[in-house]
Amino acid sequence: MEAFSDGVIAILITVMVLDLRIPHGTTWSALTDSAPVFLSYVLSFVYLGIYWNNHHHMLMATDRVSGLVLWANLHLLFWLSLIPFTTGWMGENEFAATPAAVYGIVLLAAAVAYFVLRSAIIRVQGNRSTLAIAVGRDLKGKISPVLYAIGIGFAAVNRWLSLAVYVAVALMWLVPDRRVERTLGAFSRR
Repeated sequence: MEAFSDGVIAILITVMVLDLRIPHGTTWSALTDSAPVFLSYVLSFVYLGIYWNNHHHMLMATDRVSGLVLWANLHLLFWLSLIPFTTGWMGENEFAATPAAVYGIVLLAAAVAYFVLRSAIIRVQGNRSTLAIAVGRDLKGKISPVLYAIGIGFAAVNRWLSLAVYVAVALMWLVPDRRVERTLGAFSRR
């Protein structure tokens, strides 16, 4: 499951980078014309990297899967697979309201799908499993969907506020979360 998911995320990043076009011209202004596409790529690259990293850590704390876990994982990968599309649409249209809102909807759906996957794994392994103990209250996981919903709403009012919310959530997750690593280390010392 981990190898398949890693492969899918690697392909998604590749698809996104292929959407970047070489600027026409050799001046700085030619490069700045591509800025919205490039910035949307950077944001989405960060998001895919965050999901890859957290997915990897979650599976480190997983010792068995079920059919439910496999389907929940595919559910997550489905939403992540839409990130290149919404990234391109948002970047090509300079973060216009509707593409920015749809981008947020995909981020919200991916966050929900990640929660479903994590819950399915905990269901299979039990409430006293390494993952369940590591996750704890999961404040960031609960705040993120709320912030995505706010970002989606902001898209209709001010696209830059919407984008700022998406960047803030990415920055919040970019700060390393060592819960799983600490818990795994504690369990291995026993």
